[in-house]
Amino acid sequence: MVIGRLEAVRRYPVKSLCGETLDSVGVAVGGIPGDRESALFVRDGHARAGKTYRGKEHDRLHLLADADAALEAAARRGVTAVLRGGEHFFDDAPISLLVDRWLIELNEHLGYTVEWERFRPNFFVRAASSFSEDEKALVGAELALGSVRLRVRCPIERCVAVTYHPRGEASDPRILRFVAERRNAWMGIYCDVLQPGSVRVGDSLIREAPLHS
Repeated sequence: MVIGRLEAVRRYPVKSLCGETLDSVGVAVGGIPGDRESALFVRDGHARAGKTYRGKEHDRLHLLADADAALEAAARRGVTAVLRGGEHFFDDAPISLLVDRWLIELNEHLGYTVEWERFRPNFFVRAASSFSEDEKALVGAELALGSVRLRVRCPIERCVAVTYHPRGEASDPRILRFVAERRNAWMGIYCDVLQPGSVRVGDSLIREAPLHS
């Protein structure tokens, strides 16, 4: 079954900071090389000492691409943070994916087209006209995208960061309210990588029969 076609690829070198748009990318078992390979950690000045400093703590981080600028922004709020690297700093799984169809009700409720970038997926897919399944229906499904094979782990539970505009305009708290009340706080899916390979914009996302029954 064709779910849709890949419209955009994103990588986020520093967790919670601005992403990079790519035309194609290699995907390893551990995720996209260079994706969330660094993160800011609170040293002191905040209750999250020893944990990541995220968009929840600073609503401007997603506008910054440079880690030094992000550290300075934290310092202006009285938070001492440090940059750590050398691994992937994922919330739950190595790949995140969003299908535009899942945004339709939200768009209709708000009266405008919500920017998919708010949800920070690695892969953004335009749905085929025949696709109608929600996130829960895909849990456990195996997906083919380019030469990569994925397994859907779970829906992505969203937080306040989705209310922030991707280019710094006024936030919209109605987004999270709707997603929480009408969609169980879900928007998008987390996936594990079963087979590494490469993907490029324009590839079809296909639900396939399991490799091992």
